[in-house]
Amino acid sequence: MSALTYEVKDAKSPVAVWLRTRFPQHKEIQTAFRIGAGPAQVLPLPAVASGTQGAAIDWWLRMLVDRAVSVDLPLAGLMSQRAPCVRAGLELLLELGGKEAAVEPTEGPDKQAQTVGRMEPARFAARPDEWWARVCYALALLVELSRAVSVENSRLMRLGVNSRAADLLALANDDEVADLVAMRDLARTNLLPALPSGPATTGMTFDGSADLSADADLIVSGVLVDFKASQGRRPRADGTRAAGLERSDIDQLLGYALMDYSDTFALHTVAIYAVRFGYYAAWPIADLCAQMAGHSVDFPALRKEFAEMLRVDLPPHLGRQRR
Repeated sequence: MSALTYEVKDAKSPVAVWLRTRFPQHKEIQTAFRIGAGPAQVLPLPAVASGTQGAAIDWWLRMLVDRAVSVDLPLAGLMSQRAPCVRAGLELLLELGGKEAAVEPTEGPDKQAQTVGRMEPARFAARPDEWWARVCYALALLVELSRAVSVENSRLMRLGVNSRAADLLALANDDEVADLVAMRDLARTNLLPALPSGPATTGMTFDGSADLSADADLIVSGVLVDFKASQGRRPRADGTRAAGLERSDIDQLLGYALMDYSDTFALHTVAIYAVRFGYYAAWPIADLCAQMAGHSVDFPALRKEFAEMLRVDLPPHLGRQRR
């Protein structure tokens, strides 16, 4: 199965075509976002691996707001056994999930995997920032095992079958640790106060995730928030960077809201938090759709149309790609 994040970037995908046909007007939203975000506040050093770093800060932001964070995604990556570090990964995940941390490879990873619980960040409140950063980086690496086309160059390949959790946590370099801490600090100041009150859930899937893989970063009180850790556009003459909001970023937000077919999450607003800019931008769904469509829309009806497109038009497109 393909993923929403991939399909909205493929201009030939029925998903992208459907969204851009029904919601063609996006320039004003992009301009307002760039102006509102201002210059980047936290820029990475050259030694920082941007892709994994973006996924790592996603984990840390989830831990700031969610009382019980699921580690199912890194567990699924680990259980793919695409990397030899099953013992190290299970040792870490079992510790985070509050279970017995001693893992013996001969006991069978599948049996052990069933015992991993959710991580309760409050249990680790006394841990130093470096530990948090390294844990989040390790979780990001494990998720890549189930999402990346190739993992031959993954840092996980530096580990062996007898590696332990400490070896896994050592894979992030010092620059990456410092960068993650800086982004976390900025989020405490700029993201947390902007969020509505109420219980938060992270990493959730939707009814439509059975038709197209999709899992969101955060939902709190009907507001869906997606984290973006891009550095922004090319550096200006003074070295600063402006924020960029891609059309695919907007389509991703719309796709999430449309895939909640049964309105389980009662979404009324979508938002983006630009991690390196410390900028939180939110749009009521009805207003966003009306602005992009050029007229008011019947969102429940659009959900039905979107579901039909995913079930009827998308499978042949994916089949042609595979051939």
